Amino acid sequence: MSISLSSLILLPIWINMAQIQQGGPDEKEKTTALKDLLSRIDLDELMKKDEPPLDFPDTLEGFEYAFNEKGQLRHIKTGEPFVFNYREDLHRWNQKRYEALGEIITKYVYELLEKDCNLKKVSIPVDATESEPKSFIFMSEDALTNPQKLMVLIHGSGVVRAGQWARRLIINEDLDSGTQIPFIKRAVAEGYGVIVLNPNENYIEVEKPKIHVQSSSDSSDEPAEKRERKDKVSKETKKRRDFYEKYRNPQREKEMMQLYIRENGSPEEHAIYVWDHFIAQAAAENVFFVAHSYGGLAFVELMIQREADVKNKVTAVALTDSVHNVWHQEAGKTIREWMRENCCNWVSSSEPLDTSVESMLPDCPRVSAVHVQMALSPILQEWMIKRET
Repeated sequence: MSISLSSLILLPIWINMAQIQQGGPDEKEKTTALKDLLSRIDLDELMKKDEPPLDFPDTLEGFEYAFNEKGQLRHIKTGEPFVFNYREDLHRWNQKRYEALGEIITKYVYELLEKDCNLKKVSIPVDATESEPKSFIFMSEDALTNPQKLMVLIHGSGVVRAGQWARRLIINEDLDSGTQIPFIKRAVAEGYGVIVLNPNENYIEVEKPKIHVQSSSDSSDEPAEKRERKDKVSKETKKRRDFYEKYRNPQREKEMMQLYIRENGSPEEHAIYVWDHFIAQAAAENVFFVAHSYGGLAFVELMIQREADVKNKVTAVALTDSVHNVWHQEAGKTIREWMRENCCNWVSSSEPLDTSVESMLPDCPRVSAVHVQMALSPILQEWMIKRET
């Protein structure tokens, strides 16, 4: 059994406390002091010292994983599914490894949207300068020119990006379960134009600039002796700060800052922006939305902000496990009435598929779905076909 460095550091303290507690009342003061010492130790930070470097591959091949012919993520050598606990007792390191793999999968899905689904990547804001932060969406070639029907897909919150429903399902199940790709392919085959939103791509991260502290010797007409004393204090302060930083951040993780994307700084802003600059300009007579989880909330916010336009252009909205709330979002009576007629929310339930599920909110009908992911694709598609004019 291996013992971590942090355990070795703390073990003498624990042993000492146990010995003290066996003593009489005179030892209580020592016990209190040791407890206070333990309370000041940040175990999470201390345990970082036991971690291997946070240096992960940037390709699936580097991770020794690949998607097989069934779209399942499997180890190249063993054929086994992905293992989260790659190193025992190193949860933080395992989580960082999982996140690094997730970023690779996000790029992989982007490639599939372009190569397998024949969608094009469109940069936003449409009038962005070369230097400002940008995001993007995906569209079929006929998204704005298809005269009959347009499908708009909005995923939920979290780490997922355009083309994904759930990263966990992509990694642990398969691409069909966790991505929007099967739905996109069927929509295209049925004659829809397609727009895939990217509502979680709200900012870019850049490394924080280092603050330059001007040396006291750079300034002043102070006497040389006084400047020397100040420089000595400054060097000692820097030495202590560097020592603390080495303890606080032993992996030397970069300090990052977020630069938000203009008019796309939140899922709600993103939905409104894409509506104004793309969907509202589309030629389609029938526009359909499929929105999952927080995507449903973003759609309701869009409707609140663009009620007349949405009513005029949108034929039906299929929601899956939507987290919208017409009371908290202050959706008016006319919006709630429109949603009752034109929306349906499939929710996770043990009831048979399409069984009515009671709701306390006076908006759209809720019906059961054992799983709200791709198993619903044919059902949602048929529901929309029935609503076409």
